[in-house]
Amino acid sequence: MNEPIVARHWLATATPKAAPAIATTTVLALARIWNANGAEHSVGNAALMAVLSAGAAAAGVAAGNSTGDSVLVGTAFAASGALAFAGVAGYADGLPLPLLLWSLATAGAYGLAARYWRHDHRETVAYERQTSERREEYAHVERVETLRATTQIEVARTGAAYAEQLAQALVTRSTLPGFDPKVLEAAGLPEIPRGDR
Repeated sequence: MNEPIVARHWLATATPKAAPAIATTTVLALARIWNANGAEHSVGNAALMAVLSAGAAAAGVAAGNSTGDSVLVGTAFAASGALAFAGVAGYADGLPLPLLLWSLATAGAYGLAARYWRHDHRETVAYERQTSERREEYAHVERVETLRATTQIEVARTGAAYAEQLAQALVTRSTLPGFDPKVLEAAGLPEIPRGDR
């Protein structure tokens, strides 16, 4: 009922949203470093990246056919795209083509990520709704049990107060001057049973 309010740090909220841009920017930076270290116009390096990219794409197709796990398939195709992007960015001279590919890759990564973010958001909202309904239900049960327990306590207090008043009345009656239980019995009044005295 009294759960602490947890506020996420703004960096924890923003990091997942920045992940696609960080990933594509990292690939671009590494490819340009590779370009500066001899990959520019190197057919062997371009062929290596083409083979790695095709292998990652084939792994994605195989994973989709055998397991149907969308996360595994998406990861394999993302790796394929990153390898192809790195190959082209490393092979090309100049910066316009790598920047164009970077912008396309970033837009594609955000497009794919948005789908997963929407799915996660729907699941989070459904979970919070279900948790809220469960809390309301248990809060109702808790309120009913509290009322029942309070009623039982009040009934017990009332019974105890009545017993105290009855005992006080009997004590007070026996201390009155001229009170004689034998005279009352002789007058024909019913006798008080022994267990109730």
